[in-house]
This record gives sequence, structure tokens and C-alpha cells, in this order.
Amino acid sequence: VQLQASGGGLVQAGGSLRLSCAASTRTFSRYPLGWFRQAPGKEREFVAYITWTSDITYYADSVKGRFTISRDNAKNTVYLQMNSLKPEDTAVYYCAAQIWNSGSYYYTRSYDYWGQGTQVTVSS
Repeated sequence: VQLQASGGGLVQAGGSLRLSCAASTRTFSRYPLGWFRQAPGKEREFVAYITWTSDITYYADSVKGRFTISRDNAKNTVYLQMNSLKPEDTAVYYCAAQIWNSGSYYYTRSYDYWGQGTQVTVSS
């Protein structure tokens, strides 16, 4: 499975962006997906998670109420709608698929495939 993240860019505080993560195969639609982010000098951190049926989602406390994760399995794509962006949301955002690993959605080690990342910069 190859994952291609896109949709990043430069936006002012309070603005919105929608990130997309496109998978190279239809088998993607059967697996949970997560979004993580990594700011300069910091560790990669969990942002959001969605099961393959979209019946369960989880969010980091820092983005809850502002970000929404969704997926379109027919298009092999998962989305991250980001509203009310803040300068502290500035980071490289990565999508990841949990194929074989059954670990907690919260940890990077629980994911088997990663996209290349897309830069999000929020100016104040």
C-alpha cells in the first residue's frame, strides 16, 4: 500500500484546510487510518483516527472540535478537514494505515504504512 498525502499549504490563523490521503490500492478501504503531525524539533504526534467503516473516530484533545476525519472508501481516500487553524497546528502532516498491527491507534508504532507528509503552515 502506498499513501499519498496532499492539501497542505499556508493559511492564516482561523482559516481552514482539507488534507487528503490517497491510497494506491482498494485493499486500503478495509483498514483503519490515522493522521499524525510533526512540528520542527518535536516528536510525531497523533491527530485523528478512523476505522474502516467510519463508525469510530478518535481525536487528539488539541484538535477536538476543530478537525474532522472522514473517508471515502470508493475513492480510496481519507480526509482531514481542519478548521479554526492555529499557529500551533503548523507541522508536517502524515497519514498512516494500520494493516497488520493491532496496537493502539495513538502510537506511531501501531501503523504499518506511512504517506510522505504534507506541510501545513498557519500564520498568526
